[in-house]
Order: sequence, then C-alpha cells, then structure tokens
Amino acid sequence: MGTKRISAIKALCGRIVFIVGPTAIGKTTLAIRLARGLKGEIISADSMQIYKGMRILNQAPTGAEAKRARHHLIASLDPAKEYSLAQFIKDASSAIDSIIKRGRIPIIAGGSGLYVKGLIDGLFPSPKADLKFRREQAKFAAKYGSRKLHTRLARIDPASAEKIHPNDLRRIIRSLEAYYSTGKTMTELKGSTRGLKDRYGINIFGLTAPREEIYSRINNRVDRMFLSGAVGEVKKLKRRRLSKTAGMVLGFGEISGYLDGKYGLDEASEKLKMNTRRFAKRQLTWFGADKRIRWFDVSRMSEGEIVRGINRGLKA
Repeated sequence: MGTKRISAIKALCGRIVFIVGPTAIGKTTLAIRLARGLKGEIISADSMQIYKGMRILNQAPTGAEAKRARHHLIASLDPAKEYSLAQFIKDASSAIDSIIKRGRIPIIAGGSGLYVKGLIDGLFPSPKADLKFRREQAKFAAKYGSRKLHTRLARIDPASAEKIHPNDLRRIIRSLEAYYSTGKTMTELKGSTRGLKDRYGINIFGLTAPREEIYSRINNRVDRMFLSGAVGEVKKLKRRRLSKTAGMVLGFGEISGYLDGKYGLDEASEKLKMNTRRFAKRQLTWFGADKRIRWFDVSRMSEGEIVRGINRGLKA
C-alpha cells in the first residue's frame, strides 16, 4: 500500500461510511469493494441478516463475499430470538467502537431505514407506557374532542403540537404522556438524544436506479433465490419456532403458502416478487426524505465510478 493511500486512510479515522438504498441495488458488492480499498469493515444494517439459517431469504453475504471483507452482525442470532432497533444500536455501536480503535473504517451497509436512522440520530428514551393516563385522555377526547387535547399540548409543547394534526389522537396523547411521566416535553426528550452524528463524522451514500430497473433486479434476484434452494430453506425454518421478527423475513410467508398447499410454486414466486417490490418502494420513500444522503444512479455509473465518487465525497 502506497504512502499517499495510507495517509488518506488515516485521515478518515473517526469517520463512518453508510451505504443505503433499496433491496437488490448492489449495496453488498459496493461495500466490499469500499472496505478493501479503505481498510474498512462492514456492519450490516439489515434487520434480517442478523439471523442464522436463512442466508437465501435474507440475502446475507456469501462465504466468498465474507472472505473478501470482515463483516459484523451477520448470521449471529438464533431465529427463535427477537431482535429490536435498540439491540441493533447497541450491537452496531459496540462494533463501530471496536473497528475504529483498531484503526479501521466502519462501513454500515443495509436497507433497513429505521435501523440506519436510529444509529445515526439516536433513539430517544421513550417513557414507560402509562395505560391509565392514556385511557383517561381518550375518555376526555371522546367527550370534548381531540382538538381540546391538542390545545393543551400546544401550551405545553408548541413544537410537537405544530407537527401533529389536531385529529391525530394517538400522537397527541403520547406527547402529553411523555410530559406527565417525565416532566420533560417530547421536544426536550428528542433534543437530548445522541447518536453517531454527535460522536463521529458521518457520510451517507445511497444507491438508486429508475424504478423499472430496480424492479427488474428484484425479479431476477427472486428467480435466483428459488434456483438456489429457497424452498428447502423455508422447509427447515418451518420445523423451528421462529421469533416474531425472524418470521417477517421476505419469502418465508410466501413460500410457506406454497408448502401448505394454498397455491403453486409460480404463484409463490410472483407473490414474493410483488411484496419485495413494495418493500423497495417503501425504502425509496424513507431514504428519499433524508437530505443528508448523496445519491449515485447505478444505471448511469459503473461501480468504479461510484467508488471514485464516494472517495471524493469522503475527502470533501
């Protein structure tokens, strides 16, 4: 490794790279190439890749891919166990600190928008639910209307009230509950939240393409999944007790319907394609709202061009 390249990598220490985007867009391949070039290690920000025994369904890195770069939070949890945003933040933060201490660069790659946002911006300490308070406020709203509660919230926490519609009773009550439980407004609680952005330099890069190309990539991926043994993988998973979160992996429900005799294999494939396309649409909407992301169109740029663009962005 040349002296100039070593100096450039050292300059990035304390910086964290995020690679986000819809499913099947090529995040894993790009992250591996970046990791090899930047002396980095990859942390999965995919809510399903943490689970063992579903490599085909969750599209975790293959054995060959895992050898090309060190990965974290991949195939390390029994599918009988639940996994949450809070646990992910704890696990990912620990991995990040370890990677940085070793002089390497964390590269977080994945399409779970809530996981990415929670890790970057933090998870504010939500107070324990006060069911009695909620029932009392719901009764008040039933008698006097939700706007009365909204007016009360506006006096206590005008910033939150401005963001909540007067008819959104659930959020109004939740904001009031936070104040009466903690003595702090929801705005104050969120303002005191700390995430990675408060400790490290954050660079977020997104991969995208025209909707038709994304859908075509998804359809091709699903076809490969079935050829690679997705049905057999689901058979094995069905013999086990899956946690609620693990059971939500795309493909399990669709293929289970086929195995249970509800429809044919072709219909199972089409259902999985349709549901994965819908998932990608939600991902695009979620990430599209984050103005911190610098986007690269994979239909117009080669992987090498994208890598060079990311490297320029990291030096800026």
